[in-house]
Amino acid sequence: MLLTLLFTTFFTIFLAEMGDKTQLTTITLSSTTNKPLAVFIGSSIALILATLLGALAGGSIANLIPAFFLKMLSGIVFLIIGIKLIVQSKEDSTSDY
Repeated sequence: MLLTLLFTTFFTIFLAEMGDKTQLTTITLSSTTNKPLAVFIGSSIALILATLLGALAGGSIANLIPAFFLKMLSGIVFLIIGIKLIVQSKEDSTSDY
């Protein structure tokens, strides 16, 4: 069970992080400094600490708020973000003409 959770978490985070702004920033830093190992170590430590904070906060919040409400809240937040992005995209495409 623990191994399944480990692999599920790894693949979910790995796929979610592909091509995001963190990865693009890491590529940019690595290409401009010619020190890929230092950039790798720095970005790895930053990601580990950010993930640790998220995991600790998530565990604490889960003890205070039922999982159903957390899922509902996150779903609503993602819907709002998605709708705002669609509206912004429509506004940007109409202002280009």
